[in-house]
Amino acid sequence: VQLQASGGGLVQPGGSLRLSCVASGSIFNVNGMGWYRQAPGKQRELVAGINSGGMPNYADSVKGRFTISRDNTKKTAYLQMNSLKPEDTAVYYCHAVVYGMHYWGKGTQVTVSS
Repeated sequence: VQLQASGGGLVQPGGSLRLSCVASGSIFNVNGMGWYRQAPGKQRELVAGINSGGMPNYADSVKGRFTISRDNTKKTAYLQMNSLKPEDTAVYYCHAVVYGMHYWGKGTQVTVSS
């Protein structure tokens, strides 16, 4: 199983970005998918997750600003990030659970700066 993330970049405060994560490999379906982030000098933290039924959960710090969604037919998860703040700056990692195994994608950098 491989996870390919895309969509990071540099954005001004208040701006938006959309991250995508595609799962590939010999898999029939993907259970939970989500995004974690790690800022310099900090531990990796959960940003948002979504189960196979589409039920999302969010870190308190992003509630109301970020929206996670998924397309099961494409084995893809999306993270729409609005009203971005400088404190959202981090490397964002895609995560998925497939047949009980945990997988991580390579990180994508999100930088929020004027």
